[in-house]
Amino acid sequence: MDILEVNWLAIVLAALCGFLVGGIWYGPVMGKKWLGAVGLSEDEVNSGNMALIYGGAFILSLVSSAMLAHLFFRLGQPPFHVKMMMSTGIALTFIIPAIGTNYLFSRKSKTLFFIDAGYWLLFYIAMGLVHAWLS
Repeated sequence: MDILEVNWLAIVLAALCGFLVGGIWYGPVMGKKWLGAVGLSEDEVNSGNMALIYGGAFILSLVSSAMLAHLFFRLGQPPFHVKMMMSTGIALTFIIPAIGTNYLFSRKSKTLFFIDAGYWLLFYIAMGLVHAWLS
């Protein structure tokens, strides 16, 4: 694949949408429950290096978005519904089982698992929507 053949606008916008989903999910929707599930206070969370945390998270979102773009490109730009099935399926069959396995061994709570699993499902749905519309 030639690096110029992918839709870079779709990659960046999809990453931004996934990032926005995280801001909403871990903010007003699940923020307080998430804080309780991870055992942190708002002050503890806010004391972190926010530029590093948010910058790193966005770069990782770009990596995920670029991989989706690459996958869709290699498959000949499948139709909208196939892109949605694939992006949702990646979350349901790769991402969520992987974090579930980690949470089982690290003995993290079911509450935290469902909060994080819900986020990753919405993250990949949002990115899939952007890629499906723009590519």
